[in-house]
Amino acid sequence: MTASSAGSATSEKSTASTTAATPPYDIDLRLLHRAAATVFDRGTAALSLRQLAADVKTSTTAVYSLFGNKAGLLRSLYEEAVRLFVARLAAIRPTDDPAGDVIRLGLVYREYAIADPHLYAILFSDRSVQCPSDSESERPREVIETYRPLVEAVRRGQQAGQFGSESDPEVIALSVWGTAHGLVSLVLSGNEPPGLAVADCYERALGVLVAGWRVSEGKVQGVADVP
Repeated sequence: MTASSAGSATSEKSTASTTAATPPYDIDLRLLHRAAATVFDRGTAALSLRQLAADVKTSTTAVYSLFGNKAGLLRSLYEEAVRLFVARLAAIRPTDDPAGDVIRLGLVYREYAIADPHLYAILFSDRSVQCPSDSESERPREVIETYRPLVEAVRRGQQAGQFGSESDPEVIALSVWGTAHGLVSLVLSGNEPPGLAVADCYERALGVLVAGWRVSEGKVQGVADVP
């Protein structure tokens, strides 16, 4: 073996060792998205770190070095879902029409769910099962991060006189959030009524809801008083 070929062999061996010990920079995202698909389709019980490594064509050692164990993987999976969702919401910059911003945030909600249904399912699933955590106090912070833009848009709308001040902004935001979540869930679960498509009425539904809070907040609040 010549010095050149020996050097080449040594270099290849070194590269292979480095690849096995240190995963490529994007391997963590590939692992997370594959894990999300597995959990979405078959639940957390079907999630195997060994099988996950094989699916993404990396080593089990690489998976453990990145996430530690299955609980760590699930935790990272949830954090990635939050990160992408918050990033999409943050792309909606405040305008001088806060009520319109509320609708735009609702549209982004649907866009995220359709683009990343696996991560969406992780984000809005039962976290006590999907993402075991030693710190329950972390959950409110994460929920706030995904909910805050909508609440802030409503609050700005109240300050601009678009929404009445009688209701807590969190209540108005929750009604929009719940409507968006319900309609999106119908789509992702395959339960859209026959002959009807959520895509055809989604924006209008949000618009009607927002308009209701704008022009007849008293009537909306009064619904709770009906026996």
